[in-house]
Amino acid sequence: MIFKVPRGTQDILPSETWKWQQAEKIINEVCDIYRYKEIRTPIFEQTELFQRLVGETTDVVQKEMYTFTDKGDRSMTLRPEGTAAVVRSFVENKMFGYPDQPVKLFYTGPMFRYERQQAGRYRQFVQFGAEAIGSADPAIDAEVIALALDVYKRVGLTKLKLVINSLGDTECRIAHREALIAHFNPHIGEFCSDCQSRLEKNPLRILDCKVDKGNPLIASAPSLADYLNETSAQYFADVKGYLDDAGISYEVDANLVRGLDYYNHTAFEIMSTSEGFGAITTLCGGGRYNGLAEEIGGPSAPGIGFAMSIERLLLAMAAEGKSFEAEPVLDVYIVTLGETARRPGFKLLGALREAGIRSDMDYMDRKMKAQMKSADRLNARTVVLIGEDEVAEGVALLKNMADGAQVKVPVAELVQKLKETLIG
Repeated sequence: MIFKVPRGTQDILPSETWKWQQAEKIINEVCDIYRYKEIRTPIFEQTELFQRLVGETTDVVQKEMYTFTDKGDRSMTLRPEGTAAVVRSFVENKMFGYPDQPVKLFYTGPMFRYERQQAGRYRQFVQFGAEAIGSADPAIDAEVIALALDVYKRVGLTKLKLVINSLGDTECRIAHREALIAHFNPHIGEFCSDCQSRLEKNPLRILDCKVDKGNPLIASAPSLADYLNETSAQYFADVKGYLDDAGISYEVDANLVRGLDYYNHTAFEIMSTSEGFGAITTLCGGGRYNGLAEEIGGPSAPGIGFAMSIERLLLAMAAEGKSFEAEPVLDVYIVTLGETARRPGFKLLGALREAGIRSDMDYMDRKMKAQMKSADRLNARTVVLIGEDEVAEGVALLKNMADGAQVKVPVAELVQKLKETLIG
């Protein structure tokens, strides 16, 4: 039987993993600069956590979750997003009691959604996210947005667009909800079954429907901006003011609602404007989620965060013709000639690695010519040749692969010599 990678997943081979490592390195560096600390949560959680926090009327919960019953007859779900688990951990571990607030966290790891595979969109995908929990200051909203943009800028992206909106507070949402019901109700039969079921439960989700997005009633629906109360309008104005202070350009889109139920006040997306990037231009999305901690029994802890796909980050880089520095080359390749040289060569390999020098040798018992070709393919900077004569003399032959220069060096001095020439 021939086995293949599951549909909607991918193998990331060694020729590509170094790019992921470079992206993650930049993410870690940016988060360190902004003082966000890494958190690692389980890959699966209780299903009810996502139902309560992500929202039962969302496509994520209704259609896309990988849910299973464990041996204890408990319903578990592979995490479809990161915020719910982070908030759960925040409450469970009483991070609200930390002396330094807000608590700033970030995560990087696989998420799972059963959806149609598209370019840069998989059923198992890797997501980087950041969360700031414990502050209702609009300045932290601007900081979180700045962090996300900073990651993209540091990987070289320039063709970006930030879109923001305000979803208002509970009072605004209730008034807007009633207006949406009145707007859609006379014609709800024209919409898909999902939208029909959402009319009374959560009509805001109709605006985010993928099936009926072309219906003119969505374009003419009441705008949430018209229902913002004074407090919400001022909050949004303050967020925009902080973005202006930071020199961050943005567009206001009154139709931006995001796909998860927990958002309120600030919502935002970062998009690629690069030609040929594809139909789905969103790289990153996020927003404020006041009330989420209380929903699972925690104290009041307003928060804001975002999530970005690493797959789509790499696609955006390719669309703009950007790339990371070349994969690190091999410092030393040891070529051994004859059985007598094998053990000394292997011993030298260990000494080089202990000194922090990237080293390798042949394990296929190949001839000298084949070993030299292998060193060339691996972009080795230096080749160390050891044969029976060199073993007898207690020396090794160093060959600089850039200019072909060769020099004999006593084995006792070899590691220090290579440290000086390769590491400085």
